[in-house]
Amino acid sequence: MNEKTTIHNPVLSLNNIIKSYGPVQALKGVSFEVPEGSVFGILGPNGSGKTTLLSIILDVLKANKGNFLWFGHPGSSEQRQKIGSLLETPNFYHYLSAINNLKITQSISGRGTIEDIDEVLKKVRLYERRKSRFSSFSLGMKQRLAIAATLLGDPKVLVFDEPTNGLDPVGIAEIRQLIIELRNSGHTIIMASHLLDEVEKVCTHAAILRTGELLITGRVDEILVDDDVVELSASDLDALAAVLKQLNEHVVIDSQLNTVQAIFPKGTAKLDEINSFCFKQGVVLNHLILKKKRLEARFFELTNN
Repeated sequence: MNEKTTIHNPVLSLNNIIKSYGPVQALKGVSFEVPEGSVFGILGPNGSGKTTLLSIILDVLKANKGNFLWFGHPGSSEQRQKIGSLLETPNFYHYLSAINNLKITQSISGRGTIEDIDEVLKKVRLYERRKSRFSSFSLGMKQRLAIAATLLGDPKVLVFDEPTNGLDPVGIAEIRQLIIELRNSGHTIIMASHLLDEVEKVCTHAAILRTGELLITGRVDEILVDDDVVELSASDLDALAAVLKQLNEHVVIDSQLNTVQAIFPKGTAKLDEINSFCFKQGVVLNHLILKKKRLEARFFELTNN
């Protein structure tokens, strides 16, 4: 008897999102899905369209074309209540305590209840400082209070834009740890970042953007894999490339360096076998070395940065 497969709707589905500002196309047909329970990083250099994309899915901006679904349904005020967001630091009152600032936030937003405030302060590890003035907080603590505000009403999804921007190393480590803890407690997190290190350390999935174009999306351990790069040369580069494509589709000719690069999954490139295969195909190599591609190189290659 065939077992039934349970199909979970993605938390967020984007379909061909296009956004232009006059002649400048900020997003060029972006489509991807965010799985439930993931930490999904939208990664790219500054100016790649990350903030524009977050603004569209949060109904701050309207797309010119395309659509998106939250929990399998078009965006609505009901769906929006399931989403906590931090696009920019809230305007907290410097002379008020953490707890009183959150009381004002709760009153204005209508999210959750006053009784929720102690719980969200515990989640972000600020409960012991709940009566301290906002002005006495470090930058990392201020950002944790901002995240506490997004947790009011216990939303299923949290959307953060550059959550560690401007923080010192201690603050960065605190926010990254908090994001991991929030995911472990059942939240799906969508976050924009230009920091490869951040996405590598906290994200399960990612989409990489460059000037509004989606380059690749998937699991972080698949799209930012630390590959083997084999660099080869022969008298006829085109013939060499054609032979290598029988082994691997990831083959690039560098005419300036007069080499061909073939990318293999980590630990699978066997130089003696590659040399023998090329020779049997009538291509004699005059250069053959193995390079280990760093994750940074993979990111820069993708973003052409």
